[in-house]
Amino acid sequence: MSILVESVTKMYGNQRALDSVSFTINAGEIVGILGPNGAGKSTMMKIITGFLHPEEGMVLVNGVDVGENSLEIRSMIGYLPENNPLYSDLYVSEYLEYAAGLYHLKAVGSRIKEMIGLTGLEREQHKKIGALSKGYRQRVGIAQALIHDPSVLILDEPTSGLDPTQIVEIRQLIRNISTEKTVMLSTHILQEAEALCDRIMIINHGKIIATDSPANIKSFATHGSQTILVEFEEPINPDMFFEIHGVTGIRCVSDRILTITGGPNDLRPLVFRVAVANRLTILTLKKQESSLENVFLEITK
Repeated sequence: MSILVESVTKMYGNQRALDSVSFTINAGEIVGILGPNGAGKSTMMKIITGFLHPEEGMVLVNGVDVGENSLEIRSMIGYLPENNPLYSDLYVSEYLEYAAGLYHLKAVGSRIKEMIGLTGLEREQHKKIGALSKGYRQRVGIAQALIHDPSVLILDEPTSGLDPTQIVEIRQLIRNISTEKTVMLSTHILQEAEALCDRIMIINHGKIIATDSPANIKSFATHGSQTILVEFEEPINPDMFFEIHGVTGIRCVSDRILTITGGPNDLRPLVFRVAVANRLTILTLKKQESSLENVFLEITK
């Protein structure tokens, strides 16, 4: 595994920012950490990267203890903080040269060229960072996080404040990078976590309250039930569908549209047979998926 967090507790005065948090992230995974403001996401990332020290617990990155080997850990991790601190008066290539120098890299010129190509900064490399849009500044931040070829990438709100086009571009960049890296990212954009992540961890009040794949988390929130939407060509009597085994509820959206709720077994074939038997024409027959946003609101409220 790339990251092991075991019983980590962090206090800010009397406030318990993290409360005995434990989890693992395997090599090659993309894991998203979600939670309300103040839930402990950034604190957790700062502890993993060695910027903060916990009161209790242990963190290992690639088997190395963060508390005992801070410099070694930083050589393994690429980190993009939430506020992406950059030197705005430096040129892009000049800043990346500075970042490469911190890691005492050899063949600096070729490595900078590689990072500029990977992050799509070719047209911007001769500009000062202060003249770049926020989307391109995020690219510079990701480039500096990757300059030393780390095995683990920690991204704190990598698309915060970007417009929709920039979000798509940064999301694709992260997806390209993740083929060879373990990636942990925090985000408030639930669609982003669902699109990018192999696994999601939801944190609230300093505790991990759910961790699984996006699909499994959404499925868990439905408590084993399902809802299907059916649209007919003509008005219908919904009572005939109560005869289907497993149906627990029917709601009339209109005289032609129903939502039918039942247990875990797929109701669509049974609904179709009843419709055929009653000579009804179906225009739409589909499962209604629970959104990750609804799940998030339900389990963090």
